[in-house]
Amino acid sequence: MASLWQIFLVFAKIGAFTIGGGIPMIAAIKSELVERKWLNDEDFVDIITLAQTAPGLFAVNISILTGHKLRGTKGSVVATIASCLPPFLIILMVAMFFTEFKDNEYVIKAFKGIRPVVVALIGVPMIDMIKATKMRWWSWVIVASSMILVCFLKVSPIYILICVIAAAAFISWYNNKR
Repeated sequence: MASLWQIFLVFAKIGAFTIGGGIPMIAAIKSELVERKWLNDEDFVDIITLAQTAPGLFAVNISILTGHKLRGTKGSVVATIASCLPPFLIILMVAMFFTEFKDNEYVIKAFKGIRPVVVALIGVPMIDMIKATKMRWWSWVIVASSMILVCFLKVSPIYILICVIAAAAFISWYNNKR
């Protein structure tokens, strides 16, 4: 079992070295937690799913849920503090000095260079999660329909979630009734 100190170090490392917030953190969190055998693939997918559906910051939700899975309430507190502390300190330092360098061409180019990395950091965990879930044909229909509705028809994801939850509740009720 992971000690609180180990949890702190892992989440501080994740918080310090992931760029772009919650979604890009998924790959780093998976490599740290699943490879250490603190979580299995199924638990990891469950935590990501819950973290996305819960209100609040995605990265904080992941920290809370993972910390709780590993060590209960103390684990949640430690993981959350550890994942938030490094970015807070980095942003504080950047804010103190960025005004002097914000128009520097090298700084502008560095930020433009980071963009493709963030896209890759989002894409890789999505592909890994798709592989881990072993989705059926109807799941693919939901994914494709949701993407079309959100991207091209500008339907709010909230309405899609409400519809999918209602449909799942009805199907579950119907199957239990039979």
